[in-house]
Amino acid sequence: MKAFLARYNFRLTILSIFLVFTLSNCSLTRRLKPDQALVRKITIKGMDKEFALNAVNYVDKEQQPNNVINLEIYYLFSKNGKKDIGEPPAILDSGLVEFSRFQIEKYIQNKGYLKARVTDSISIKKKKAELIFTTVEGPMFRVRNFTDSIADKKVEALYKTSPGIFSNVVRGKRFDTDSLSADRDAFYLQMKRNGYYDFYRQYISFNSDTTFNKGIVDVKMIINNPDGKSAHPIYKINNTLITIAQSNGKTPGKADTIQVDSQFRFVDFSHKFKPHVVTDYIFQKKGQVYNIDNQNLTTNRLSELNVFKNVPNPTYVKLADSSNRLDTKIDIVPLKKMSDRVEGEFLFAAGQYGYNIGNTFTERDLFKDAAILQIKLNESILFNTGANAATEGSIENQDFSAGVSLIFPGIISPFNFAKPGKYGVPHTTFSTNYTLFYQSQLVKRQSFINSITYDFFETPDKEHLITPIDVEFTKGVIDPAAAATLRSQDRYAYIDLIGRTVFTTGSQYSYILNANKLNTYRDFIYFRGNLDIGGNTLWALSHLIHSAKDSLGEHTLFGYPFAQYSKTEVDLRLYKSLGGEKQLIFRVDAGLGVPYGNSTAMIFEKEFYAGGSNDMRAWLPRTLGPGQFNRASYGPGGDSSAASNDRAKFQYLDQFGEIKLVTNTEFRYKLSDNFFGSILRGALFMDAGNIWRLSNVKEDPANPFSAIENPNGLFNLVKLPQSIAMDIGTGLRFDLGFFVFRLDAALKFKDPEFNGSDQWVLIEHFNELFHSGSFKSNYAFTNYPNTYNFLQLNFGIGMPF
Repeated sequence: MKAFLARYNFRLTILSIFLVFTLSNCSLTRRLKPDQALVRKITIKGMDKEFALNAVNYVDKEQQPNNVINLEIYYLFSKNGKKDIGEPPAILDSGLVEFSRFQIEKYIQNKGYLKARVTDSISIKKKKAELIFTTVEGPMFRVRNFTDSIADKKVEALYKTSPGIFSNVVRGKRFDTDSLSADRDAFYLQMKRNGYYDFYRQYISFNSDTTFNKGIVDVKMIINNPDGKSAHPIYKINNTLITIAQSNGKTPGKADTIQVDSQFRFVDFSHKFKPHVVTDYIFQKKGQVYNIDNQNLTTNRLSELNVFKNVPNPTYVKLADSSNRLDTKIDIVPLKKMSDRVEGEFLFAAGQYGYNIGNTFTERDLFKDAAILQIKLNESILFNTGANAATEGSIENQDFSAGVSLIFPGIISPFNFAKPGKYGVPHTTFSTNYTLFYQSQLVKRQSFINSITYDFFETPDKEHLITPIDVEFTKGVIDPAAAATLRSQDRYAYIDLIGRTVFTTGSQYSYILNANKLNTYRDFIYFRGNLDIGGNTLWALSHLIHSAKDSLGEHTLFGYPFAQYSKTEVDLRLYKSLGGEKQLIFRVDAGLGVPYGNSTAMIFEKEFYAGGSNDMRAWLPRTLGPGQFNRASYGPGGDSSAASNDRAKFQYLDQFGEIKLVTNTEFRYKLSDNFFGSILRGALFMDAGNIWRLSNVKEDPANPFSAIENPNGLFNLVKLPQSIAMDIGTGLRFDLGFFVFRLDAALKFKDPEFNGSDQWVLIEHFNELFHSGSFKSNYAFTNYPNTYNFLQLNFGIGMPF
């Protein structure tokens, strides 16, 4: 229920956005001097389309047409002297145009059109300039022969046994200097992987001969030896000195000094670490040839331990003898042993106010094993000053959580199924958590969760999370008056699901694919699959000992019923690059939870919910669904009805279901490289989906979980189109480097709580988007105290998915 209070964040109207981006009355050419023109278009003529799109990038940055929004941002803030905000106007400069022409000509020549020539011209209309670059490509040169001259026979043998390295320069293909550079870099790394510590790119050069025939070039690769030497030396790793400073970077006083073995000498001025914490993640072993991949792997894994703030690349010293050995020195600065972070926000909406405050305490280096202790506390409280408050200023909602986690690097288990860190640092996490949720005049619910979790990487792209042991205990106490009202409406599921005590033991497993690519602009598929199974061991135990049953016929242990269920959820996304920093993402988030055996319902915390900043963004968290559920069904409407106070109690009642299907489509693009020190990105999105209840076989009113209490909320494949919700919206992402601040504005497009054409709310009732009319008035009466809002703003940290 941590997301519950997010629904009370500031409600702003879309007009506030228009105040910032007032573009309609702005002229792009304002403030220009009489002899100035604004570059608005670049045209490339006579060049193959394959290259023309990229050739535009070789036009000088100051001559690139402005993004309209970025230019208006510049005009808006330059009034106050802040000219580094947004983009300054691209004013025509003939000198920069000539420089751009030269760059484009050089670019197309490097692509194999060695005799290409580029001319430029400028067309100006109404102070708006178009830059026209016309290319005469001439013949395209192809590689006829590719030969080599390698002085070192061992290097030549390595080259001959690495056929995949020189894959870009191929006989018959177009001659391309970028391909030559790519192959040179690839072979440079190959040398660095095979002990050639002293090898540099400058040893590799190319001669291109175009004198033989029109459109043909012969390429010769030359790899020279170092001056005065007959061969390139191959180096091996010798001894390794590890030095750990204090957290301030200094090395005063006496250090813990240990000669670990014949390779490692460990010197710790911080007195906080055992040697194996570092040596377990050093992949350069004595006697092995130098390998730059092992060097980078060592640096990356030591950084991922999250106990060191500075892990630079190792430094090397060549031994004075002729053995070609390298002594390695690794200097490390640890993070402070203890840290504490406090976060908070003030919440206000419609006569209600509150706060959300969290504190995270972290202690590192426990037991000198780089173990991390985290203690997290979070409290959210909402007060109500409205007419429906039980007491003026009383607490309407409270959500408190406390958790302790002890995280060890490595797998603590009898089974060694994840060795340290070739693809990532494995972890073992012992955690215990307590949560308390209170809603005035409705429910008080507490839960305790204790678990052991392992996480490790199978490959750089494949991650596994295994929770073999998970023990959960939940206790709910529902307000008697609220229970009576719900019972009178035949809403037994709320009473017995939210207001019951149950426990279970279970296991979870998650498989994650390509999470390491989420911050890239490549084409890839992301997948996360979760499986959660609980209660089977307790079911076997209860049958073995013939445990007693409660009034619902459920077996009990220690006097409480236990839950038995299976739950699975899949998050599948397709990321498609559209060039540059433009990206299209399509996502499907689907889940199914099935109670069985000893249970006729899922645990409340295991149910699915919809709405909020990460799925259906036009709905508040946990308010959408199930299916076509409408809160008007709570009873007669109107603020003067006898049921108004009872209905007010349930206005924030969480909606839940055992089936979830949500799809998202989002287009992401960059707006500005510098917006108050951040990179400003935009997004256009559409969300569609909902949650549904599972149909019970026994449709018996005496069954507290009978699905007949909400037939419109049941999953029905035939009625699926009518029960799908849809929204559209746009958003801004402020990328500060270390985190992304997000603001999304979403509009309800199709609302399944209505019927027929009324479901298409944005089309049918667009005239009431910013004004109240018959539609909103009728909704306010039938759904009192709720009112209808087309627009929902979501504030968040990080991307929505």
